[in-house]
Amino acid sequence: MNSSTDLKKQSFDSKRIINLLINNALIIIMLILVVYVAVTNRNFLQPASLVNLLSLTAAYLPVALGIAGCIVLTGTDLSAGRAVGLTACVAASLLQAVDAPGKMWPNLKPLPIWLVLIISVLIGAAIGVFNGFWVAKFKLHPFIVTLATQLILYTVLLRYVQLGESRGQSISGLDNGYREFVAGSLVKLPIGKGIGIPNYVWYSILLAILMWFIWNKTVFGKNMFALGSNEEAARVSGINVGLTTVAVFALAGAMYGYTGFIEAARIASNTPNTGFNYELDAIAACVIGGVSFVGGIGKISGVIIGVLLLRLIFVALPMVGMDQQLQYAIKGGIILVACALDMRKYLVKR
Repeated sequence: MNSSTDLKKQSFDSKRIINLLINNALIIIMLILVVYVAVTNRNFLQPASLVNLLSLTAAYLPVALGIAGCIVLTGTDLSAGRAVGLTACVAASLLQAVDAPGKMWPNLKPLPIWLVLIISVLIGAAIGVFNGFWVAKFKLHPFIVTLATQLILYTVLLRYVQLGESRGQSISGLDNGYREFVAGSLVKLPIGKGIGIPNYVWYSILLAILMWFIWNKTVFGKNMFALGSNEEAARVSGINVGLTTVAVFALAGAMYGYTGFIEAARIASNTPNTGFNYELDAIAACVIGGVSFVGGIGKISGVIIGVLLLRLIFVALPMVGMDQQLQYAIKGGIILVACALDMRKYLVKR
């Protein structure tokens, strides 16, 4: 009797281990690749390379934090990249230096940085409200709504950069105060001549803490997860489904607006292609980090890990001689595998 029980227990334990390995196969493979690159290329673990990795993670994190909420509601947001591009070009045009060549608005002095940040966030939030309205009011799938919004925003963006004196040229020559506020370094590592950590890294850390608080400590966060888990049950329990849906997309849009404000100064030369395909990176990072398309499942810590792992991969691949043109195929493969593993977890639970 005891031997039979022991065999069942061993079988159960081995099955759990196998399921654990399969469910986390993508993360395990990515970590093995990272270790391989670290062993074969010593530059990978150099302080400058690690700071670059940290900076890229911080730059892409806010978009992922925004889209994660949409995925928790069993949706997505394909308009994120174009929203980033639009707000980046608006922010850059309002904060060009007085003597910038080809200045978009020649008679406009740089506005206060805090004001442009608010304008960018409000534009992004308005885009999110637009998406959320169509999803909540007409019960349209977020994929369709945000695909339409993506096309509309790209048209608006193309028209915007044709205004003023820029005539479609890249918007550059930004105010030094703006550049310093975003990409300057208040903190430097005591290595060599001092490797600076860009200021926007600290802003992203604060933003992640804020989003963690919103998700885990507020009524809004609880309503979001309840709605993502079961819309009908959420409705019966008294949750305003429409308002919560709009609020989730508005918060996501605000994240895109913030990202556009940061990207404008980070890349310093803005065109209609700014932010292109950022939503792909964000969606991939969210799924890798355990935010489920089934709905109602996700953690801020998982989103951070997903963004970090994805950036690790795309920093590491060129170091082993892989063609960077393959990155889109790799992103697509990562999304497919991650979604397949996510669905497998859901089917096993059922």
